[in-house]
Amino acid sequence: MLFHPRNPARAAAAAVLSLCAVTAAMAQSWPSKPITIVVAYPAGGDTDAIARTYAEKLSQRTGQPVLIDNRPGASGMIGNAWVAKAPADGYTLLFTPSTFPIAQHVLKAGPGVAHDVVKDFTPIVKTGNIPLLLVTAPVTGIRSVAQLVAGAKAGKALSYGTPGAGSPMHIAGELFNKDAGIAATHAPYRGVAPVVNDVLGGHVAVGWITPGAVASHIAAGKLVPLGVAERQRTKLMPEVPTFIELGFKDVDVSAWMGLLGPKAMPPDVVQAINRHFNEILKMPDVQARMAALGIEPVGGAPAVLAQQISDDDQRFGRLVREFGIRAD
Repeated sequence: MLFHPRNPARAAAAAVLSLCAVTAAMAQSWPSKPITIVVAYPAGGDTDAIARTYAEKLSQRTGQPVLIDNRPGASGMIGNAWVAKAPADGYTLLFTPSTFPIAQHVLKAGPGVAHDVVKDFTPIVKTGNIPLLLVTAPVTGIRSVAQLVAGAKAGKALSYGTPGAGSPMHIAGELFNKDAGIAATHAPYRGVAPVVNDVLGGHVAVGWITPGAVASHIAAGKLVPLGVAERQRTKLMPEVPTFIELGFKDVDVSAWMGLLGPKAMPPDVVQAINRHFNEILKMPDVQARMAALGIEPVGGAPAVLAQQISDDDQRFGRLVREFGIRAD
């Protein structure tokens, strides 16, 4: 059918129909080649480990190889920027923890890695939620948050360890300081394991950490969980009270993990990937693997992750400025 060039309405309609046809064809053919999931952190960590679990399951479901490409550096910003510039065809994806919306506020990004976490990506699915625990060792004599606060207010020196400056744990620690009216000193470490080791040894009074890193130590009585920075108690450790329950209303900082792609991905391709991941997250062996790493499955529509990123970008940006947080 031919349209007169002076009829803009018909021309516009034809363009829309053509775009819809192309999008539908892409969704029907996806995936027709290997898929790459970028992890912006080194191999061997929790983010990498669970990404490989998802990749294996996605490969089984699609019949295509799903490759993990580790691109660490600058608190994830190097890998993030790589994906932001990739073709928006569903073959280059980003699996990221919740440092994703925080890093841009605590680091000065150069031209090569600068990106906007809201505008430059397509949210696909929020895969999991990771509660943040405050733990101590029996050697400290601390058995409750109230006892911890009372000691700090009585003049007892107090420091708290986290996996790094600008991490969700660091923000949780500063929110606790503010709500409790104390001035515990932040002790940033490079990663989770050193925090756990120094809390176990009594070298730092308390540590903000994830359940997967300390579950075995808590079960063995080597660490004492004091509180969880969630709105509701976590199913992973239901006996641990939330800070909100304990009267600290602002100490609500959970970490999370999610899958994104470059901006302007075809909606049907996004929905196809989202459906696969929602089914993967229901698999018993995947849920067991996530529980071992201290991750609660989430899933849901892409809008769930989009809202999480938008909320965190605004809230954490404000808190980073308020507390003067900077990366190491």
